[in-house]
Amino acid sequence: MPTATIITVPATMLWIEPTSPRGIDAPAVTAQPDVEAWLRGLDAVEDGRIGLHGRVESQLVRGEPVQVIGSREDWRRVVCPWQPSSADPRGYPGWIPAAHLGEARSPSPSDSAPDTKVSGAALLATARHHLGLPYLWGGMSTYALDCSGLVHLSSRTLGLRVPRDAHDQQDAATPVPLEDVRAGDLLFFARDGQPAHHVGIANGDGGMLHAPETGAVIVEEPLTRERRESLSGAGRFTTEADEPR
Repeated sequence: MPTATIITVPATMLWIEPTSPRGIDAPAVTAQPDVEAWLRGLDAVEDGRIGLHGRVESQLVRGEPVQVIGSREDWRRVVCPWQPSSADPRGYPGWIPAAHLGEARSPSPSDSAPDTKVSGAALLATARHHLGLPYLWGGMSTYALDCSGLVHLSSRTLGLRVPRDAHDQQDAATPVPLEDVRAGDLLFFARDGQPAHHVGIANGDGGMLHAPETGAVIVEEPLTRERRESLSGAGRFTTEADEPR
């Protein structure tokens, strides 16, 4: 039975290049990363978390499969099949320390997308478990999340695989007229002529659950005027609550 290459540490970041980590990121790239210490270190300096922009693509957690497609010293270039992305049809691409990878002891996890049907109510309830969690650019774990990471992780927890990034989520979701939005639908936000840069989960009461930005935490709140001005559409990955599963 074939084995899979998987993440063997609690969480690891997917870096744009092996040279992307800064000195302050050392706890995240050691052989045994200390994610909590790393996050505390980021919070101790002014540009700690915001400085991850342009350095980090995403995050992976223990047991998540990857395909190694390149190597540079102690780093491996991988694609992540559990994180669909327009950047690569095989999954989100990026670099991970080789020490964070190993072989699964059980048969290779399936790389095919699950066909689980999930109700909007279930997606919203699952996402609410992350209320108060700090925002982290690229965050995809219970340590910290970004806006599309909140959608992706909540969906994955329920067995539903959706794209990693907001613009890919909008492209893949079934479009929904704004007047027909219900709880569990996704709300997308974009600047004029640009792809979606932000996503939230509608709560069915005129507001949304989302990870706003660096320095904030995941909140459920009404749409502000600024958010409404950049609201570019809505989409749905979920089923009706009473639809047969």
